[in-house]
Amino acid sequence: MVNQSDHFEQLFSSPLVKEVAEGFLNLLDNSLSHAMRNRHDRLTPKAILENLIKQWREQPVQMDAAQLIKLQMDFMENQRQLWQQVGQAFFKKQTLSQFTDEGERDPRFQDSDWNTEPVFYFLKQAYLLNAKMLEDLVEQFEFKDPQFKQQTKFFTRQFVSALSPANFAYSNPEVCREILKSKGSNLLKGMENLVRDLKQSPADALNILQTDLEAFELGTNLAATPGEVIYQNDLMQLIQYTPDTKKCLQRPLLFVPPFINKYYILDLDHKKSMVHWLVKQGFTVFMISWVNPSAQMADKQFDDYMLQGPVAALDAVEAITGENKINTAGYCVGGMLLATTQSYLQNIGDERINSMTFFTTLLDYDEPGEIGNFISEQILSHLEKETGTHGVLDGRILGMSFSLLRENNLYWPFYINNYLKGETPSAFDILYWNSDATNLPANTFNFYIRNAYLNNCFVEAGSVILNEVPINLSTINLPTYFVAPKADHIVLWESAYQSARRLGDGISRQAAMKRFILAGSGHIAGIINPAESGKYPYWACDSSVGNEGLPEDPHAWLNEATKVEGSWWCDWYHWLAGLSGDKVDAQKVGIHPDFPALEPAPGSYVKVRI
Repeated sequence: MVNQSDHFEQLFSSPLVKEVAEGFLNLLDNSLSHAMRNRHDRLTPKAILENLIKQWREQPVQMDAAQLIKLQMDFMENQRQLWQQVGQAFFKKQTLSQFTDEGERDPRFQDSDWNTEPVFYFLKQAYLLNAKMLEDLVEQFEFKDPQFKQQTKFFTRQFVSALSPANFAYSNPEVCREILKSKGSNLLKGMENLVRDLKQSPADALNILQTDLEAFELGTNLAATPGEVIYQNDLMQLIQYTPDTKKCLQRPLLFVPPFINKYYILDLDHKKSMVHWLVKQGFTVFMISWVNPSAQMADKQFDDYMLQGPVAALDAVEAITGENKINTAGYCVGGMLLATTQSYLQNIGDERINSMTFFTTLLDYDEPGEIGNFISEQILSHLEKETGTHGVLDGRILGMSFSLLRENNLYWPFYINNYLKGETPSAFDILYWNSDATNLPANTFNFYIRNAYLNNCFVEAGSVILNEVPINLSTINLPTYFVAPKADHIVLWESAYQSARRLGDGISRQAAMKRFILAGSGHIAGIINPAESGKYPYWACDSSVGNEGLPEDPHAWLNEATKVEGSWWCDWYHWLAGLSGDKVDAQKVGIHPDFPALEPAPGSYVKVRI
């Protein structure tokens, strides 16, 4: 173990390290100046925080004075004990004991020096004490608006996470050792990584590279299930996948992926690809692949996404297969679009959708989870002004917002590894997909955020009107299958459950046609849980509670549910196969005269990167 005083003397006295640090700061300053040009009046993180502070000043806030004094006294006593312990360890060479178990399992502080070297130990423990003090203080605040309290807690957490000593070169023992070992070359490499990422970032966010982009190619080791693009318009391409069996189930399956992401989360490599697995099971699978819109598409409405997306796809699928009953599946916001499409079609007498499956979908946005912390009337008004100016919402900003929901897993570790350690991210297919952002047309984004997250209009009958038709999700009368991952941080499973209850709740017999599945893991891994490996379990309810209807309390449902080891894909297969008719001869792809093969899957729309 390096002596602590020698360690710091070597670290700070090295001329090369000083030179590297000065060069890093100069280049960072120049790069930021370049990146920030023309960013006046933009919705920056600073602008969001300033808006929050302004609201905080205007909000009536209450707090128990006695509790405040107690928090302060406890904090001072803990600081005294910490100083005493570190002083004894530093000067009397006493062994450090665990001052608090806070952070014991925190992945940021797993290096042994955080617990054995007095200076790093003090930095860690002082940080954790201050973090706890701030979080406990905010917890004691009572605001008139409960949502504002949640926003205050969320942004306090972001502030606390950003100030972790692990995020700074000279207070992170791993980085310090790397500087000495490499004689500062890790900082040079980190500087190069930062400049690279700044060039690929929008003005409002730092888009940190999370994976090796050179390791993947669409159509080769991702999105590689054989098929053809057989239809396209200016919003989407429609892919029909090549059958892998001589006989296929009669009724086709149409996927509606989220229009804020690329579709190939459902078609990763063959071991993880849901599409590949379904084709192997004998399903005729169609997939919508959304365009990555430019500013020229600013006027595209939510209605357009419905009419040129699911409705146009249904027309093509029916014409190609000859089937007028089509099973459908929607992922995340794609599920919300699917539900509104069915309400629209039902109201105009179109009965082509045979069943709907929803993967981690919100229809009722009453409890939207931590994403709601980014939403307020003030922030949305600013966003509407900005998207109106630029024509689109930059998908990279949306991606960063999602990463900050789990900042200590999806943001700061990459910041440390890329910029402080100078490392290159390893290859990871899901993170490659996550970094492949999609823009949203201004009108579509503004309509969606205001009617969903801000005002929760979609569950109010007639509050949303699409193509002059009022939307009423409560009258939908179809077999439905809902999957909600238990650890989802984007769509809370309890909110997905309530969404399942709201769909068709005006139809008495609809309850018997619903099946709700609680999957293990999170927003992505809970859905992409291949049948062969079945890494995560799921919970299903086959009792009378599950058949007669979903009880109001999701935890009451969970108490009745049974945990099943393995992937929920197998359960879904049996449910879906029962709605898919008999086996028929497989059709060749791309031979229909009105829907010929335009280009091989995955098509060209999905390959457009920001």
